[in-house]
Amino acid sequence: MASMIKTSSFLVLVLFFSLCLSNLATASNNVSAVFAFGDSTIDSGNNNGFHTLFRSDHLPYGCDFPHHVPTGRFSNGLIATDYLTHILGIKDVLPAYLDPLVTDGDLLTGVSFGSGGSGLDDHTVALTKVFGLSDQFKLFEECLQRIRRTVGDEKANDIIKNALFVVSVGTNDMLYNAYLSPARMHHHYGSTPAYQDFLLQNLDAFIQRLYGVGARRILVAGLPPIGCLPVQVTVNSILPSEHWLQRECKVEQNMDSKTYNNKLQSHIHLLQTILNGAKVAYFDIYSPILDMVQSPTKYGFTETLEGCCGTGLLEMGPVCNEFDETCPDSSKFLFWDAVHPSQAGNYFLAESGRQNVLPYLTN
Repeated sequence: MASMIKTSSFLVLVLFFSLCLSNLATASNNVSAVFAFGDSTIDSGNNNGFHTLFRSDHLPYGCDFPHHVPTGRFSNGLIATDYLTHILGIKDVLPAYLDPLVTDGDLLTGVSFGSGGSGLDDHTVALTKVFGLSDQFKLFEECLQRIRRTVGDEKANDIIKNALFVVSVGTNDMLYNAYLSPARMHHHYGSTPAYQDFLLQNLDAFIQRLYGVGARRILVAGLPPIGCLPVQVTVNSILPSEHWLQRECKVEQNMDSKTYNNKLQSHIHLLQTILNGAKVAYFDIYSPILDMVQSPTKYGFTETLEGCCGTGLLEMGPVCNEFDETCPDSSKFLFWDAVHPSQAGNYFLAESGRQNVLPYLTN
């Protein structure tokens, strides 16, 4: 059961994070707010009222969150955008826009519009029955109207100009279309590289929409090493191959992620040249996650290819629930469920962002 998580380990982990974060808050404090768009990597509870399987507003999710509350974050505790918001000195966590407790005052320092299961492909969004980027953008426009009513146009424009916009999306498109339904993908796009080009065109268009409403600091996360996600490791281990029944990263899927990320960086470089006055930065999550998988002891991990929840092989969303046992110490696991990083994993991702991306966006 979730109660098996050791309280002492959790307290040590919180103390460690608190001490580290107090030392990490070195980024410039001229960022006014954080607004996040994308999928479950940055969803802090927007899916809670949806009729979708992609919800995490139940235990054991949130078991290490303050007051042990399952907020709808796909983690045992904090996610990377919470840490980034804290590092920037804005607030402790980044709430979901659709959280009924969020006030107009909360909007002034940012919210997440992310929706677990979302993607860049409308087919992905239709499959998961969540909010795509177009829906999230409409919510942002509504949010902006509320901000303008609260502080006036001039102050609102200043908030948006100095805010950090985070975009993290694309993994679900590859999982559901390139790997689970390859026949459909090949029928419509011909090949995986062509499908990636289609996704990146949609991402370009979304970034330009953000720019059009005043966004000038935009952080865009790449894909993780998808072949190392526990669910993919499990699926690939049961398929006939020379690696049958072996829990190893799927090299071909990781190469797909690398190809996508290389293309994404080229797109970002081009956007940087045409979006006058904007800073657009690539956030590499592939390298730190792969390093955590390959060198776990460097990060204090003992398990990097299984999730903490249940068997750690396939559980996520509704099948990671209060009836599942969890690992004794989640801080030793890179992944919380079969897809999403644990609080500890998210911390190290945020630290990578602090070192490698925030200095460019905040100076």
